[in-house]
Amino acid sequence: MRRGLQVVLIAAILFAFYYFGFGVVGHTAGTIVSIFSTLTVISLCFIIFMENRNPSTTLAWILLLALIPVVGLIFYFLFGQNYFKRRKFDKKMVRDMEAYQRIENEELRIHQDLSQFTFNQQQLMKLSQRLARTAISFSTETTILTNGEQTFSTLLRELEQAKHHIHMEYYIFRADDIGTRIQQILIHKAKSGIKVRFMYDAVGSLQLSKSFLQELVDSGVHVVAFGNAKTMFFSSRVNYRNHRKIVVIDGNVGFIGGLNVGDEYLSRSTTYGFWRDTHMFVKGEAVRTLQIIFLQDWLYMTGEKFLDQEYLSPALGSIGDGAVQMIASGPDNERRVLRNIFFSMITSAKSSIWLATPYFIPNDDILTALRVAALSGIDVRILFPAKPDKWLPFYASHSYFPSLIEAGVKIYEYEKGFLHSKLLIVDGEMATIGTTNMDMRSLNLNFEVNALLVHTQSVQQMVSDFNRDLKSATLIDREEFKNKKVWERFLESAARLMSPLL
Repeated sequence: MRRGLQVVLIAAILFAFYYFGFGVVGHTAGTIVSIFSTLTVISLCFIIFMENRNPSTTLAWILLLALIPVVGLIFYFLFGQNYFKRRKFDKKMVRDMEAYQRIENEELRIHQDLSQFTFNQQQLMKLSQRLARTAISFSTETTILTNGEQTFSTLLRELEQAKHHIHMEYYIFRADDIGTRIQQILIHKAKSGIKVRFMYDAVGSLQLSKSFLQELVDSGVHVVAFGNAKTMFFSSRVNYRNHRKIVVIDGNVGFIGGLNVGDEYLSRSTTYGFWRDTHMFVKGEAVRTLQIIFLQDWLYMTGEKFLDQEYLSPALGSIGDGAVQMIASGPDNERRVLRNIFFSMITSAKSSIWLATPYFIPNDDILTALRVAALSGIDVRILFPAKPDKWLPFYASHSYFPSLIEAGVKIYEYEKGFLHSKLLIVDGEMATIGTTNMDMRSLNLNFEVNALLVHTQSVQQMVSDFNRDLKSATLIDREEFKNKKVWERFLESAARLMSPLL
């Protein structure tokens, strides 16, 4: 209703200015546009100013509106307004928190024995529980899946073994070779009586054909798009994307990580070449949290409730080798869960901070924490792709490098192919892996999911993989970076201005 009123109001203003401009000012179109743009910019700048946003975000919006009024106006109405988030996502947040507290036994979480961990690790886990409200599990087995071959071979095997249900949620799902192979398994399982639910993001999977989806529906697969692609591009909802990659099979095993579904993730793309990514196979108690996250997303889009024992009783195997917690983050939670957990991990480091990310556009807190850690003598390393998949974030990311390099942070450019892994490893003992990039979009706007790992074998595997990746990377030379061409520095500075909006 409010969106409709806004459209009517804008149309009325345009109509009024048209007649006012031609009737009073004259027939010069440039004058009319100038008057309209100026008044619009002033009005919107005042609204943004009064919303008390982050200062850098406020300045970025004002600058965009001032320099490119027409484009800025369109972007603001699509991406800049907060009322949709407040109205719709507050309800989702309340329902999600109630589900976590009711199902995951809050009393058990409060009295969990964390004495085997260091003081800093205990503090981190207590913080993550309070922020995310999800349980820390000691009865979960995790296995790191390095790159697409390991990930999809394991996924296909587990899908074939499904006996009760398959729940799948992806940001990007393509109708190519690997996408079709998975589709055919889902179709076969649905026809055999297994309950299959498939959710995809309407923006990320915009190219997914109707015929591909219809084949799933006709076989009995329940298909839901997160958002409506036809209307989202005319709404601020397009700004809030479901970037999660979750698969839960029979409530006992699950998958989480950086890989979407597409042939490029198997290094079959001529554009990207070798695709370096990291996923994780999960078995046991923590799968229940992944299940809740999926079912709450499903509830949000469909209104259908499935939070019962049929889906929430994972088969517990042997005791895990450490602590595992599944953490959901998104615009429905004003606590900025993963952003605060990343900050806490960085500030608690004693010896090392290793970060792998395809995009590096941090907020001021994380940027300062990394610089202070390096200045304190902690081994801070950032692994970043040498070649971009998106130019604007790539240049914006580079604008943050000089101050980090000056502080002693070692930044490596991965040259073997495109780096898409999303990892943060601290002291070689605790880590996060999941869907969250170290950028403003993932930290503030997208629905994301990560796993926090403390003292597990998977952390050691991540350390080993990181060291191996460094052999295919080049350390950025401080002097060469400082002496890069003027036009490159200009592009980086220009992209930096837009970084709060990326």
